[in-house]
Amino acid sequence: MADLEVYKNLSPEKVERCMSVMQSGTQMIKLKRGTKGLVRLFYLDEHRTRLRWRPSRKSEKAKILIDSIYKVTEGRQSEIFHRQAEGHFDPSCCFTIYHGNHMESLDLITSNPEEARTWITGLKYLMAGISDEDSLAKRQRTHDQWVKQTFEEADKNGDGLLNIEEIHQLMHKLNVNLPRRKVRQMFQEADTDENQGTLTFEEFCVFYKMMSLRRDLYLLLLSYSDKKDHLTVEELAQFLKVEQKMNNVTTDYCLDIIKKFEVSEENKTKNVLGIEGFTNFMRSPACDVFNPLHHEVYQDMDQPLCNYYIASSHNTYLTGDQLLSQSKVDMYARVLQEGCRCVEVDCWDGPDGEPVVHHGYTLTSKILFRDVVETINRHAFVKNEFPVILSIENHCSVQQQRKIAQYLKGIFGDKLDLSSVDTGETKQLPSPQSLKGKILVKGKKLPYHLGDDAEEGEVSDEDSADEIEDECKFKLHYNNGTTEHQVESFIRKKLESLLKESQIRDKEDPDSFTVRALLKATHEGLNAHLKQHPDVKENGKKSHGRSLMTNFGKHKKTTKSRSKSYSTDEEEDTQQNPGKETGQLYRLGRRRKTMKLCRELSDLVVYTNSVAAQDVVDDGTTGNVLSFSETRAHQVVQQKSEQFMIYNQKQLTRIYPSAYRIDSSNFNPLPYWNAGCQLVALNYQSEGRMMQLNRAKFKTNGNCGYVLKPQQMCKGTFNPFSGDPLPANPKKQLILKVISGQQLPKPPDSMFGDRGEIIDPFVEVEIIGLPVDCCKDQTRVVDDNGFNPVWEETLTFTVHMPEIALVRFLVWDHDPIGRDFVGQRTVTFSSLVPGYRHVYLEGLTEASIFVHITINEIYGKWSPLILNPSYTILHFLGATKNRQLQGLKGLFNKNPRHGSSENNSHYVRKRSIGERILRRTASAPAKGRKKSKMGFQEMVEIKDSVSEAARDQDGVLRRTTRSLQERPVSMPVDKSLLGALSLPISETAKDTEGKENSLVQI
Repeated sequence: MADLEVYKNLSPEKVERCMSVMQSGTQMIKLKRGTKGLVRLFYLDEHRTRLRWRPSRKSEKAKILIDSIYKVTEGRQSEIFHRQAEGHFDPSCCFTIYHGNHMESLDLITSNPEEARTWITGLKYLMAGISDEDSLAKRQRTHDQWVKQTFEEADKNGDGLLNIEEIHQLMHKLNVNLPRRKVRQMFQEADTDENQGTLTFEEFCVFYKMMSLRRDLYLLLLSYSDKKDHLTVEELAQFLKVEQKMNNVTTDYCLDIIKKFEVSEENKTKNVLGIEGFTNFMRSPACDVFNPLHHEVYQDMDQPLCNYYIASSHNTYLTGDQLLSQSKVDMYARVLQEGCRCVEVDCWDGPDGEPVVHHGYTLTSKILFRDVVETINRHAFVKNEFPVILSIENHCSVQQQRKIAQYLKGIFGDKLDLSSVDTGETKQLPSPQSLKGKILVKGKKLPYHLGDDAEEGEVSDEDSADEIEDECKFKLHYNNGTTEHQVESFIRKKLESLLKESQIRDKEDPDSFTVRALLKATHEGLNAHLKQHPDVKENGKKSHGRSLMTNFGKHKKTTKSRSKSYSTDEEEDTQQNPGKETGQLYRLGRRRKTMKLCRELSDLVVYTNSVAAQDVVDDGTTGNVLSFSETRAHQVVQQKSEQFMIYNQKQLTRIYPSAYRIDSSNFNPLPYWNAGCQLVALNYQSEGRMMQLNRAKFKTNGNCGYVLKPQQMCKGTFNPFSGDPLPANPKKQLILKVISGQQLPKPPDSMFGDRGEIIDPFVEVEIIGLPVDCCKDQTRVVDDNGFNPVWEETLTFTVHMPEIALVRFLVWDHDPIGRDFVGQRTVTFSSLVPGYRHVYLEGLTEASIFVHITINEIYGKWSPLILNPSYTILHFLGATKNRQLQGLKGLFNKNPRHGSSENNSHYVRKRSIGERILRRTASAPAKGRKKSKMGFQEMVEIKDSVSEAARDQDGVLRRTTRSLQERPVSMPVDKSLLGALSLPISETAKDTEGKENSLVQI
């Protein structure tokens, strides 16, 4: 945020004047969509961490964290301000605060320009201070804020003091289960002032420190201090070398730790580290589970682009779902600053010759293409200088295409000039290093057989340009007696209701019953509504209405417009004949379409030429980007994973979500990363498991948006589905001791909130990577203790390809009828640091788990049973040719016929609607029962876990099943597996079928 730099140097007098005004409060008008505006008192809290307002019906939600503010703009710049009539408000009294993950806007109007200027200056000063913090300062600040907030929320009567009853209520909220006698004893020890019976904030801090004393850390300190209550410089150095596996530990480094973290001045004088200082050090970023060196770019950035995974966004402009949500230019700024390096721009003809950006055939709002390009230009290289790929989805007429090219050249300027980029003598893509500060336009290119003097020509339009399916489109047509506003309002209301009901975030089956039901219900409801009100008009004018097409048949009409001309060439539908070779690599298209393209826009495409699967010719050329929907890409990964991997060694591949994901849910990126696909585009606006995996993947290497693929994927090939994909390479063994937890909160969706029962936590650790590596294990349950539970359990995993593996730590609250999610943290395997480490849960200020990590190398060929405890005896015995999955042909049949009763008498049945809705509810381990573990196949689109893989004579991939070992907690099972495969179960597993049935179905 370069514009914040100037605010760091404000004079102390000006800062205090701004803070004083903001903390006193200012009456402002809060503009809201569809309302006249509300007068509220806005003020900055005393800790300068939150902006609050009153009155509010939801006082707890009437706040914005300064941390969450993305930017503050002056004047009437927001969409809500633009809807107000000119001259309605003085622009110098208006400003907008953008905040949160979805870039919500808070639009405010002051009574005079001076007040607006004061608030804008004060907010930007606070934002500048946060942006300049290092990780240690931020950790300390958030801790202090959390303690202060905890105190204030416990102070029910607002007198600045806590009595013993308020402390007891706070203990319950913090999931502390201590005897009341013990709590009273600590209360009395902390209550040292004259006002006995209550704690001031300073006394509460003392009480909190007593309550937070860590037995595990104290015992660790004693083990290295020769039973003393402190560590000398030499003892601290020994601890760092032996336990934390640190090299080059110097005396000065140890003295610096004592200086930074020791609280006692006496200990600082003696150059020793006491228990409080040791605790501070162990909870600091220096002892986080994530390697601090990986916060910077550390990988080789001089290899061709195709050798990197590239952080990619789908329909970047959208703030929510794919049908109704707002389009905002600020989404580009947000994702670019989060490290995304490939953004998508859907261009359509707009009024007055100005191209617009929105999701076609939907009710999403429109934004100007020019504004999008200006926003990208401002923010593309704020966080890092590595190249940005602009994925242009061109739906415009030739006239407006020329306008697009004009804006790109005029605004980006030299950023588009690639003439100086060195690609070497070989035919290969340039490197991220050589492309620093450059913007690559991904789009169509005119064919070479056209002469240079041809101003336009026809190109294939077979990739993602028209990614929304016909049945999801809103199309204009004449409808007597119906206005556009009436129909649009009805559709919007119906869709919003159904989207809320469906709640299909991160749905693993994109063609799910909920989406079909949504479309069908909307269509039927609209027809019924129009039949009941055939003559309804608005303002006495007829206009184009909109109807929702719900034709789920295979026939699709072709349309002609001034922007596109389509020609159809029906081809063999590989979904019906998946085993048939088409004569070309990945020939999966259903029809041939063409569109007109102007020379000016074509010439801007250099290294990122968008091609369709039908047009791929392996002639040794580079610079093509193959685009696949997740559905088609899944077929390719299943059928030709090794060929696909080889293709990705020279070219780029982009995978985007299915058109059926109208709620903007995300697919699982793992199968495509495993095949070497570089541009796996996700909906950044949708939080959930898949975005957590994506964030973890790209956080390493300085969060620069480029992560080097494993060398084995860049040269040569291997079968990612094999039980031993890289037999010549050493494997990594992860020995993870889960020791304890700290300040684990109640589940975020707890029915009774803070008043709910104290949680019964357990930890689950999941390895996510190649199919053979995917598994999970868990600790026992600790009863009634979320504040400082102790597990002291060791989990062991073996990983064949650690370079692409992710390690996911999850904390659950055990419940008799299931389990509730508390929090998670996902880290790349290669970024794990050995030794005693804290794993802070994502999005939770204080919550963490304390672990010890050991990583060993294993050489030679070992039995999977010995390598990985995740392989049970049944897994090992299941690796016989009689227990294999059916061929790939069955993967593409929606309702495959099950084989003979001899071979397929037992199969995993398709789940009912109720079971699908409850898929994330699972029973936790019964207390006291010995834990067990099973292999877990993470990949959503891959059909089952793999113990060994083999190909038959026809080259069809055959994979054996992993029989289930009885365990008390269910594992999420692939929807595709449940819905589309017949799974033979060994005779050995029949006995456990009844017990496991409920586990598999959830």
